[in-house]
Amino acid sequence: MRYAIVIEKLKSNYSAYVPDLPGCVATGATIEEIEQQIKEAIALS
Repeated sequence: MRYAIVIEKLKSNYSAYVPDLPGCVATGATIEEIEQQIKEAIALS
């Protein structure tokens, strides 16, 4: 299944969440890190 992912740039890092999966969130220092983190969060949902 495919989900839309919202990535936001904050002052010192990135934040990501999946609108269709409440509570599915991740944070990271780089885009690459946040992409890996959110994929893991989706897999656990």
